[in-house]
Amino acid sequence: MLYVELDNDGVTRHLHYAPYLDYRPLADGEPTVDAFLERPECAWISRDLEQAAQAYAVGDVVPEHLAEVRAARLTLIDKTEAAVKDRLTKEISYWDHRAAQLALEEGAGKTGARLNSGEARRRADTFAAPAAEADRGAERDAQISPRPPVVLGGLLVAPQGLVDKMAGRSTPSTGRPDDTQLAARARAIVMETERRLGFEPTDREFDKLGYDIESRDPATGKLRFIEVKGRRSDADTVTVTKNEILCSLNKPDDFILALVLFGNGDDDTPRVRYVRRPFQREPDFGAASVNYALKDLLASAEDPR
Repeated sequence: MLYVELDNDGVTRHLHYAPYLDYRPLADGEPTVDAFLERPECAWISRDLEQAAQAYAVGDVVPEHLAEVRAARLTLIDKTEAAVKDRLTKEISYWDHRAAQLALEEGAGKTGARLNSGEARRRADTFAAPAAEADRGAERDAQISPRPPVVLGGLLVAPQGLVDKMAGRSTPSTGRPDDTQLAARARAIVMETERRLGFEPTDREFDKLGYDIESRDPATGKLRFIEVKGRRSDADTVTVTKNEILCSLNKPDDFILALVLFGNGDDDTPRVRYVRRPFQREPDFGAASVNYALKDLLASAEDPR
């Protein structure tokens, strides 16, 4: 399953995780879908969006997905082919050697053995055909081509602010302006760290995707997703949103929690530590965020790589 997102500014992008994990259905008493579609904010939504999403998938999403699948598939094929060839080559070598030994014994007049040199040679030859077929099979398996993408469905994502506005409610503020500057510094530090490692990072903080940075490997095109948390050295906890935890569980091999630790003074050199597979289970149904002990996360952290 691949996911394409379109917004009212005409921006189309590939979401690298299951976006529906972050959303909830409309509750009783909230506006209906038809009510949203009648709003001027939704005037851009039309039947043409399906064709636009499919065209974007064909041109951008599928080639990227194909490259990722092909790289993993070819690696597996190479390993399998090497293992099969190694086994068959050993069998052929053994029976070739055995046939030569028996031929020498037969030449010296030793006969009567249950196995003669001709039979040993035939056994060696029986392994030659599977070896050739293994080569042809590997070539066939390496021929990977994509099927045309099929649109299975779509959904309308309404921001909570619009839902509250239409329902006559006020939207509570969840911002923490005192942490904004620290978070921005932490993201900039991790972006620079990724560049030094040879990756191509993109700041996605304001897209609210469940991570802050997309970092691309220029050699393979593969993305890794980095959530950045900046903390003072005397901090005890790290707060992680439900969205971030679900994203990490959905992409466990590609998600990184980056911890940027600042000293008490602004001039202190910050430390950057990466935590792989930081979360082991989904948060409780009603939880919006979870606090983790900073020392526990650091215990499983490593230097950026």
